[in-house]
Amino acid sequence: MKRTPRPPLALVRARPGTPYTFTFDGRTLTALPGQSLAAALWSAGILSWRTTRGSAAPRGVFCGTGVCHDCLATVNGRPNQRACLVAVRPGDTVTTQEGTGHGRGR
Repeated sequence: MKRTPRPPLALVRARPGTPYTFTFDGRTLTALPGQSLAAALWSAGILSWRTTRGSAAPRGVFCGTGVCHDCLATVNGRPNQRACLVAVRPGDTVTTQEGTGHGRGR
C-alpha cells in the first residue's frame, strides 16, 4: 500500500492564522502568527542573516534555543535580537546584522 505524503501542518492538524508580511533586507516576506523569525527566514530559503566581526563570515541558526547567539539579527533598528526566540510581528523590518550591529564591521 502506497501512502500519499502530507504536508507537516496536516500531520499535526494545525490551523495557523492568517499570514502577514514583514521585510528582510528590503524584501517582503510572509510569516505565520507566532512563528519565530528564524523559522520565517528558513521558510523563505534564507539561511544566513548575520556576519561575524572579524571575517564577516555568514551566520544563521546553529542551536535554535537562544544559547549560541549565532542567529542575531537587527529587528526594527534593534540589534542583537535572537531570531530563534523572537516571534515575527506584522510589519517588522529585519536587516542582516553586521558584526555587533553597532556600526559596520564592529
